Amino acid sequence: MSQLFTWKLHGDGTKIAPGEIVPPHERLSWPITIGVGAQHMVAMFGATFLVPLITGFDPATTLFFTGVGTILFILITSGRIPSYLGSSFAFLAPIGAVTGYVANGGQPLDDRLASLAQGGIIMTGGLLALIGIAAHFAGTRWIDVLMPPVVTGAIVSLIGFNLAPAAWNNVQAAPVTATVTIVAILLSTVVFKGIMGRLSILLGVIIGYVTAMIRGEVNFDAVASADIVGFPHFRAPSFDFSLFALFIPVVLVLVAENVGHVKSVAAMTGENLDNYTGRALFADGLATMVAGSGGGSATTTYAENIGVMAATRIYSTVAYLVAAGFALCLSILPKFGAAIATIPAGVLGGAATVLYGMIGMLGIRIWVQNKVDFSDPVNLNTAAVAMVMAIANYTLFVGDLEFSGIALGSFGAIIIYHVMRAISRWRGTTIEPATPASAPAGAELEKGALQREPQL
Repeated sequence: MSQLFTWKLHGDGTKIAPGEIVPPHERLSWPITIGVGAQHMVAMFGATFLVPLITGFDPATTLFFTGVGTILFILITSGRIPSYLGSSFAFLAPIGAVTGYVANGGQPLDDRLASLAQGGIIMTGGLLALIGIAAHFAGTRWIDVLMPPVVTGAIVSLIGFNLAPAAWNNVQAAPVTATVTIVAILLSTVVFKGIMGRLSILLGVIIGYVTAMIRGEVNFDAVASADIVGFPHFRAPSFDFSLFALFIPVVLVLVAENVGHVKSVAAMTGENLDNYTGRALFADGLATMVAGSGGGSATTTYAENIGVMAATRIYSTVAYLVAAGFALCLSILPKFGAAIATIPAGVLGGAATVLYGMIGMLGIRIWVQNKVDFSDPVNLNTAAVAMVMAIANYTLFVGDLEFSGIALGSFGAIIIYHVMRAISRWRGTTIEPATPASAPAGAELEKGALQREPQL
């Protein structure tokens, strides 16, 4: 901790030799560091501000708590793990189930229901923090055993595909604008190189927004009446423990995201960060609790910023503190928040179409990267049943508790996998899969197709 605020200057602070990296505990000159921090803020912004717009939460408040959460994360991990904590898309389904809010649907967000959703966010964050404490003292091997890649991939995928109807509802409100937004995102991904290609969501939203303005779909009255400087809109939470069942599956996604983030950073920097995995989980859990307590969206580590680090090879954690500072400054500009809130349904629907599908495909990418074998009946049935439960939104009532598609699919994936695997080993029915001759070529093709996919 003594070195947290004393980053060593890397070389002369202005040059990086080919193939050289700037590790987390070092920094470049302050002008360059500030520039890198601004780039991290821009990278996370496109996805982060969409979450409050889709859920009806205040964008400025959400941005404020992403800044606070990032600072907490850097402090708790002793500056060893570079990460920005942006808004988590995994919470969209349970928040929507509690509030019943439809973006730009004409009805304002009900504060009482929003407070209950915040209570669910806090409970989820608390559970993640407890898992972090357990992982810190017991290691993370038990997480890998509980959630092997076939289960993790299924859970991530089913959350994205379960949200598809919400995207369609917004697309129907302005199909032309939504189509322009989708096309702009897709073209930006392949037309632009480097960091611009990774900002395709943000670029697509900007182009869609301009289209909506031309078509008269944007109302600026709220922007004109908003103050220039002011505090974000904070809201106290309330709790209904019967709703916790809606949020529990999200913990599994947050665990997978955080563990994956730590492993990614370790692979890029060449440092062994296993001892910091528990801290990362605890930090994200605490940041999510803090956000929920004041009306912000839940947080998670962001793959967009992994992309920035991969492009720049600068892993200095002080750049993330700079990014957090930028976010805090923007959050106290009410006109900025009001301008973000004017983004109409068509643009949101277009962006959500890509983002929700991307969440689903990220789960499939977990299967591909970990070479999950679906000729194994246990793996195949685990994914098949879980995905249908979530996509069809199966619902089960147990007393006052309601378990919806995501909850049933997530727990179904875990239970089906472990029960079937145990029985197959007991009965000796485990099938050793045969590898088709075409498998390597197909795997390489799929890997290549995913390499240019924008990240969430």
